[in-house]
Amino acid sequence: MLSTLQSPRSLSRFPSRYTLCTLTAQSPTSTSPPPPPPHSQILSIRHSLLSRRLSAAQLAESYLTRLRLTEPHLKSFLHVSEDAVLQQAHRLDQMIASSEELGPLAGVLVAVKDNICTADMPSTGGSRVLEGYLPPFDATAVRKIKDLGGIVVGKTNLDEFGMGSTTEASAFQVTANPWDISRVPGGSSGGSAAAVSARQCVVSLGSDTGGSVRLPASFCGVVGLKPTYGRVSRYGLMAYASSLDVIGCFGSSVADTGILLHAISGHDRLDATSSNREVPDFASRFDSVDLLESKPLKGLRVGLIRETLDDGVDNGVISVIRGAASHLEELGCSVTEISLPSFSLGLPAYYILASSESSSNLSRYDGVRYGNQVAADELNSLYGDSRAKGFGPEVKRRILTGTYALSAGYYDAYYKRAQQVRTMIRKSFKAALDENDILISPAAPSAAYKIGEKKDDPLAMYAGDIMTVNVNLAGLPALVLPCGFVEGGAAGLPVGLQMIGAGFDEENLLKVGHIFEQTLENCRFVPPLIEHDDTP
Repeated sequence: MLSTLQSPRSLSRFPSRYTLCTLTAQSPTSTSPPPPPPHSQILSIRHSLLSRRLSAAQLAESYLTRLRLTEPHLKSFLHVSEDAVLQQAHRLDQMIASSEELGPLAGVLVAVKDNICTADMPSTGGSRVLEGYLPPFDATAVRKIKDLGGIVVGKTNLDEFGMGSTTEASAFQVTANPWDISRVPGGSSGGSAAAVSARQCVVSLGSDTGGSVRLPASFCGVVGLKPTYGRVSRYGLMAYASSLDVIGCFGSSVADTGILLHAISGHDRLDATSSNREVPDFASRFDSVDLLESKPLKGLRVGLIRETLDDGVDNGVISVIRGAASHLEELGCSVTEISLPSFSLGLPAYYILASSESSSNLSRYDGVRYGNQVAADELNSLYGDSRAKGFGPEVKRRILTGTYALSAGYYDAYYKRAQQVRTMIRKSFKAALDENDILISPAAPSAAYKIGEKKDDPLAMYAGDIMTVNVNLAGLPALVLPCGFVEGGAAGLPVGLQMIGAGFDEENLLKVGHIFEQTLENCRFVPPLIEHDDTP
């Protein structure tokens, strides 16, 4: 059992500035890492419960034990409901004893980002304006998880209302990266990514408006999936930018991420933007590595986006991504570099559109309709003081930016032009995906950086979203999975590969990602914080 933070280990297994996991078999040595865990913790848990090898209470207690030991260092959670977790686990054991049918997520501990409503836990959005708020309902995604037997372990930390890339903009605490607790976990879903990386839960929910699932997945060495806009109901997700927001998934494997996506997907009459398309059985694409052909991805056309490897991207990241492209070629893919000339326009367009929508969506937090109220002598002061005290600096900055972009005399110059750029980006992605089955790029221009390094430079922080925002503007699905390391911290820092697919083609992304992940050798994406943990 993990009892303390592990001391820093040697970087001897990182002989250069960067390390790419290889497909080539290596001769066993005394320093070889132990075999990776089963490709799906969710399926392993189900097997353990049905075989009576472990009880649900034992599994829940093992995760809670790890959470108690690591949480003081990471601060992934804003709220943990230990008693409720154990009560649900005991109830599940009674169902097993009575031979009752179990849901596909039975016994699986799920963390939920704190901007997703839960009826039995606080939901603050990471903001003081909603401190202590208890929603009267569950978000549709949360309800579906509970209906399938999943156990919500707690609510995870985030940048306030999802506005940030490091989780430093939370009103309550700063979350640390499990690979190096002096570094950021990414944002805005940093708590959800850190919790999965440190195995404080099995899987987690996040939200992605401009990269808030994919960036933390890359920084924390886990799998993150942003689904197509409309694949998952947004009912119960606190609105930031409604035309961009989606609920996404984190897991320690592609299989777990796909299983969670399947659980929460589907049409919802409570969300007019949710699609009524049939949800495929994503798990059917997760073949064992033993059953794969020598070229399991033969014929797959992959486009490597040239603009994502330009100046401003760390050399180590570029080398790891080019190595990942070579791995895809070894698996049978045809990889070609492609150009998306409108790619660089996405970042300014995104920040105009997202800020404009946020200035409208967050107007509801006025101390009367929603949000904590500050005592005042007259109405305008009540509004102003409640918002001034309740919102943090990053939220205020984006509200002001959005209000300016929407104001008379500036609407055409900013908001309208940004919408025109959005249309250009959609068309360029469609053209690229007509010629390629998937597109690939880095998920971020660098690995995780130090806490506080960019906190006082908003423009530098915004630039970190350059790889991800275009996907939201186009409404497409994207999968990020770890593919290698760059030097840093005690054991190297993970780098994520982003795979982008056509609309509603998550099934193909998950298939490709699963094969890529299963054929990696010489890499084990378990952070040093828990590497020697022997809990079940």
